[in-house]
Amino acid sequence: MADNTNKEIFLPGSVYQFLTFADKFEIKDKSVLVIGAGSEEISKMFLEQEAASVIQIVDNDETLLSSRLYLKDYKDISVRMMMFENTDFQNDKFDIVYAQGTISSSRRNKIVKEIKNILKPGGLFCPGEIVQLENDAPVFVQELWDASNVSPLLTGVVSDYYKDREFEILYEDDLSSTLRDFYLTSKELLIKNIEKLTEQEKAYHKKFLKKISHESNAYLKLGADKYIGFKFLILKKV
Repeated sequence: MADNTNKEIFLPGSVYQFLTFADKFEIKDKSVLVIGAGSEEISKMFLEQEAASVIQIVDNDETLLSSRLYLKDYKDISVRMMMFENTDFQNDKFDIVYAQGTISSSRRNKIVKEIKNILKPGGLFCPGEIVQLENDAPVFVQELWDASNVSPLLTGVVSDYYKDREFEILYEDDLSSTLRDFYLTSKELLIKNIEKLTEQEKAYHKKFLKKISHESNAYLKLGADKYIGFKFLILKKV
């Protein structure tokens, strides 16, 4: 088994979601779907664990190009563009579907329905969810979620949400403690790399750069950490 403990995963939940999954369940010879941009290192780790096949899907042209460029030396990982709630895959195709911080949106219900369709009977689904820690989040936190199209479940109802959709819960854990490092890294990377951008690139990425800066400051300085959490589960299709 490859040693992934030092891998840098620039996602909520860091490397711990994958490591926990890999520790508890066999990946070798399994067909795997990874959902979402930013998950390229996750896809590589599934391949390193000798998965039979690894497909990563993203939902827009820009992330398709960047993901393919990042994985250009990994010909055994197929990167495709499709809507997460309406994929091109046949039913009962995958042994494992993995999503880390990529389905906590207003489209969640449709995405989860599609995931259940394309999972084999007894297949495993490992979602990492941005969650709401308190019932009443302040306006500035709601605005953060709205800007990112995040529609978080309350942390206490995540399990029931998946049980209601007839998944068996095999494992769950709270990884909210990883978010501080995630936002610290976001801020550091922004400061480090913004000086390397041309004025044209800054203008092109203006909205994205502003979003990163705003989210990081809100979490690290304005108290959003009291309301924003991260939880992941390992589920079985029954």
